[in-house]
Amino acid sequence: QVQLVESGGGLVQPGGSLRLSCAARGIILRLYSMGWYRQAPGKQRELVASITTGESTTYVDTVKGRFTISRDNAKNTVYLQMNSVKPEDTAVYYCNLGGLDYWGKGTLVTVSS
Repeated sequence: QVQLVESGGGLVQPGGSLRLSCAARGIILRLYSMGWYRQAPGKQRELVASITTGESTTYVDTVKGRFTISRDNAKNTVYLQMNSVKPEDTAVYYCNLGGLDYWGKGTLVTVSS
């Protein structure tokens, strides 16, 4: 059974940093590309960052230069390093397995002073 478990969210001040983690269970992570999505209140879920099995990465324009996606296949974990966060980064963040319909329950990030 595939499970994705996000962690690391919380309250952070504008300009601060957070690192989100997504632990994958029931799969061999190195075989899959992975993505981080977010959904803000009243908005559609959007793809924030993705990483391929070869570790190529893509980012939505609004986070380029601030967020970094990475993976540790030995730990079966994907990360999202969030730096210089802004209030508009406030959302529930979800990890996704390879564009398939496998999602975690999400972790809430709130950026506020």
